[in-house]
Amino acid sequence: MADSLHRPLVIDVAGTTLTADDRRRLAHPLVGGVIHFARNWESRAQMTALNAEIKSINPQLLVCVDHEGGRVQRFRTDGFTRVPSMRSLGERWMHDAMDATRVATAAGYVLASELRAVGLDFSFAPVLDLDHGESSVIGDRSFHRDPRVVALLAKSVMHGMLQAGMSNCGKHFPGHGFVTADSHTAIPVDRRALKAILADDARPFEWLAATLGAVMPAHVIYSRVDRLPAGFSVRWLQDILRGQLGFQGAIFSDDLSMEAGRYIDGQLLSYTDAALAALAAGCDLAMLCNQSIGTGEPLDALLDGFEAAAAAGHWRPVTESEVRRQALMPARPSRPSHDWAALQSSAAYAAALALLQET
Repeated sequence: MADSLHRPLVIDVAGTTLTADDRRRLAHPLVGGVIHFARNWESRAQMTALNAEIKSINPQLLVCVDHEGGRVQRFRTDGFTRVPSMRSLGERWMHDAMDATRVATAAGYVLASELRAVGLDFSFAPVLDLDHGESSVIGDRSFHRDPRVVALLAKSVMHGMLQAGMSNCGKHFPGHGFVTADSHTAIPVDRRALKAILADDARPFEWLAATLGAVMPAHVIYSRVDRLPAGFSVRWLQDILRGQLGFQGAIFSDDLSMEAGRYIDGQLLSYTDAALAALAAGCDLAMLCNQSIGTGEPLDALLDGFEAAAAAGHWRPVTESEVRRQALMPARPSRPSHDWAALQSSAAYAAALALLQET
């Protein structure tokens, strides 16, 4: 491993090019990743150049995006394929299960290979939440109501991503699909018993524990299991996810700028305290999104807060967490920055694309 320093923070950048403040923050020794949004996209050439500059600051930074397909797809123009929703793959399963798995693999391959061709390392996909028909924030991002279908289609998408040299992230543990509230703006509460959750919504995480590269917990309180949201819960992350289910990969916090991301025991925490709480509970990486716009003061406060916490002994680096983060880096060297044309002429890519275009 090139660098054993634990880099637990994932932040964003303001626009389509880096500002001086972006560069300063990305060079900070506690920053391990950057996440892009639609505002960071203009074109393939621009995105490739942006990621090359990020890597020139620190080649070990994990360049991420929320790019699932369907309505959660940040890059949609200049040659990027519109990947179908995961629900459409579940509907395909009901007509021909084996064909659905084949198309799901193609979806993962196309999604990841296009991202890799413009310098992205990692996407927060696939969604493992079940489609209970109640959650507007999950909705057609889910493959299916049946956890067996979700697990098998998700595994196919993951297979395609791995073929393209990209790891994966199952979300949102132990399942966000049962609650109706949107955790971006509220604090969802799931009042089911642990046995019911483990027998249903958490099953895909159990079945895929050995093959998932990363997991993102839900900003949901499962009140009969713990008073804390899953992403801040030692019981959920350490006792159940790692202990009972045997997951060994990286754990990302969900976005700590979300409404439910900082309410702990009825108190709204600062970004620093929320990130520290997530890491103390068992997350390897804490993510704060959409705070670079304008002055970016919340990101600077987070970095300063972590330095102060480390100096005071309130946070210590975890070598195992850094090993897990670096394990998410692409499985093979990045394609040259100008290699989109080579991707288009690839037989494997053409075959995968043809399958998607049949949907």
